[in-house]
Amino acid sequence: MSTELQHLDPTKYGLALHTTTPELGLAMSNFAVDTRSGVWNLERELSSLLHQYLMEFIQPQTWADLAFIAVAKGPGGFTGTRIGVVAARTLGQQLDIPVFAISTLAAVAWSEYIPQIPLEKDYVPPLQRGARGDRAIAVQMPAQRGQIFAAIYQLAPDASGLKVLLPDTVLMPEAWQEKLASWNNNYRLIEAKSGLAATVTSILQLAYIEWQQGKRPHWSEALPFYGQHPVEL
Repeated sequence: MSTELQHLDPTKYGLALHTTTPELGLAMSNFAVDTRSGVWNLERELSSLLHQYLMEFIQPQTWADLAFIAVAKGPGGFTGTRIGVVAARTLGQQLDIPVFAISTLAAVAWSEYIPQIPLEKDYVPPLQRGARGDRAIAVQMPAQRGQIFAAIYQLAPDASGLKVLLPDTVLMPEAWQEKLASWNNNYRLIEAKSGLAATVTSILQLAYIEWQQGKRPHWSEALPFYGQHPVEL
């Protein structure tokens, strides 16, 4: 029995933040007719300029127009990831709205499957050219001490999110290669190195899918992922 999807009031918006790299990614949509996004290379000024960029980006909307917040929870840079998650949690607490913490690797996988366009009310997004819904996507990202962040995802039926085949983890390269070797051959390997902030639209899309399914995570549940386990703030 399928669950009827819920739809956002067109006067309300979802806001997504991506700060796991030196770039700031922001995306906002009412999933009807109004969608915008942007990426800025702020590097060391990310912490000091984040609030300013947020204030300018949401206009002409106000904080009261937000229905939920989405944030890239990592993996990624320690400081940047923490800045984004703390900002999202603070907004969620002050506005009393849900906060969706979305994996950086999941956003990369989603962007490989789905064109980066807004999800509208009853919209089923098409696959990217060359992508196959039955084909898993393995995502790897450089970590510290010669390790690799890795995960494996697959598109859920009707593009209703992602199935997690291998949760986000950190491995030595040899262990990751062994994991892939033991996997079936029906996967595509993606190396996430640069331009990750642009997947902020994927962060927003994945969060909205969960929102449509009736999920309303409390802001306190949004925790960063640094490699081994989520770290409480």
